[in-house]
Amino acid sequence: MTRHPATLNPAGQLAAESSEFRIHLVSFLAAIIGTAAGFVAWLLYHLIGFFTNVAFYHTISFTFHSPRNHQLGLWVILVPVVGGLIVGVMAKYGSSKIRGHGIPEAMEAVLVNRSRIEPKVAILKPLSAAIAIGTGGPFGAEGPIIQTGGAIGSLIGQVIQTTASERKVLLGCGAAAGMAATFSTPIAAVILAIELILFEFKARSFIPLVIASTIATSLHFVLMGRGPMFEVGAIDFGIPRVLPWYLLLGAICGFSAVGFSKLLYWVEDQFEKLPIDWMWWPAIGCVVLGVVGYFVPRVLGVGYDTISDILNTHLVFKVLLAVMIFKALVLLVTIGSGTSGGLLAPMFMASAAMGSAVAMIINHFIPGAGISPAAFALVAMGAVFGAASRATFAFIIFAFEITRDYNSILPLMLVAVIADGIALAFSENSIMTEKLARRGLKIHSEFEPDILRQMTVSQAMVTEPPRVPETMLVREMAERLAQHDPILSRHQGVLIVDDAGKLKGLITRGDLLRAMESEDAGTQTVLQAGTTSLLTAYEDELLFHAASRMLRAGVGRLPVVDRKDPTKILGYLGRAGVLSARLRQIEEEQVREGGWASAKRNPKAAGEITPVK
Repeated sequence: MTRHPATLNPAGQLAAESSEFRIHLVSFLAAIIGTAAGFVAWLLYHLIGFFTNVAFYHTISFTFHSPRNHQLGLWVILVPVVGGLIVGVMAKYGSSKIRGHGIPEAMEAVLVNRSRIEPKVAILKPLSAAIAIGTGGPFGAEGPIIQTGGAIGSLIGQVIQTTASERKVLLGCGAAAGMAATFSTPIAAVILAIELILFEFKARSFIPLVIASTIATSLHFVLMGRGPMFEVGAIDFGIPRVLPWYLLLGAICGFSAVGFSKLLYWVEDQFEKLPIDWMWWPAIGCVVLGVVGYFVPRVLGVGYDTISDILNTHLVFKVLLAVMIFKALVLLVTIGSGTSGGLLAPMFMASAAMGSAVAMIINHFIPGAGISPAAFALVAMGAVFGAASRATFAFIIFAFEITRDYNSILPLMLVAVIADGIALAFSENSIMTEKLARRGLKIHSEFEPDILRQMTVSQAMVTEPPRVPETMLVREMAERLAQHDPILSRHQGVLIVDDAGKLKGLITRGDLLRAMESEDAGTQTVLQAGTTSLLTAYEDELLFHAASRMLRAGVGRLPVVDRKDPTKILGYLGRAGVLSARLRQIEEEQVREGGWASAKRNPKAAGEITPVK
């Protein structure tokens, strides 16, 4: 066997070299990132207030006010258009990464750019979002702050020397800290980062995520107060009396999530067909927003006050319908046009209005149902976005944290998983991953243990590997292979041993061919033609570590030896052995074994294996 030379990565470091994940350093940096993200979230919130006051009230103030109380009359139609023009120019001549709602862009940085985000994104994204929202854009601040926080984490990971995995965790810490600082939801922020950004659940990422989110939330307490995001009165969730109606709500939320996701990307496709530069698309989308906002002012801006009104049952049925329909409409058009802003808050508003309206309809036709509109509104908030984003667990916790009402947990869990099941059945990609899928990125976001980390080398190795004596000539071995020797022909590599059966080296078919082409092929021994400087594996080590060693060194097989005596052969691990572990995992997923019930009907069926078709 010939040892391949270590390859160089773009940074010029040896690919065969490895370094341990520095959890203490990453945790320390996570604290810095959490602090920075906390201040950035506070700044973004006040920037939105500043631009809102300038655009709608012609005053200089950082205090947040809803734009729905403006007195601009028909001039209000032009305000979002101006904001759209500014954002379009910023995207065209600043960075196109500020377009969209933020989370897919953070996901793309992890998947494609080795968690590297340009420094200017950390400045342009929050500024463009503040302008878009402050001029009436129907967006939330969470997507931009997640991307901005992620950019901060990524930049810190680029300033110092880090691995791509360490930088990914730092990016996730920034994203989680940004969300925690915005909504005061530290648990949901950690889960969201795991589900949508990191795609892993390990101590090395969980610990820094918790540190960053805790510090960011603590800063939220200091800078913006300790109360929940939405003050909600006592809600009767009616468990278990209303349980059947929650099943219906789950189905409605699931189909709503699927429908909204498909409509959003259909709108994007229509903008792609426009014969003008994409820089102008946000302004065109904001024309629709301005017209609708003139007639339905509640669609303008973030709408936190409207969400509070819905959760406290302050809105009548007609207003709920208007909010549900027109908030969703302007969100689809404006986000589809490529402007800058988050999806979470506006989808919360539209889905809360839908949930409340559904409860009112049921109560109207079935007076004895006794459903609380506020309960349905809160549950629908978490279920629709959770199903649309495939981050159901995160948004079960999120909806609970923003109200801090523990009684909401059971209906949230039930409705959210029903909605998620429907979304899985009717939509291949989520609202977050569809954009990436269209760029050729296939994202597997489900969590499952790595089979290579569950099996040892002894479970995959060949216990009786082929061996040849060190004195055998190359010519003799070639003849045996030509005659299809049943022992030597089974593997690409053969172990070389001395008279005592101790490991001396390894020879591959490639080594054999090169030796046959040499001038001394007739007298050369297999030990001279093979490799004596060997990488080895141990039978009790994880298959993952052995396979990683093979990949880094560029070899396809490892002798398995005793830890105390590296010349004592215990087995042979090749590529086929590693693949056999994957085959085992596939069989566990797809092979259905006979059960007790089938054994009673047909005793011969007990223990039979049936492939799942």
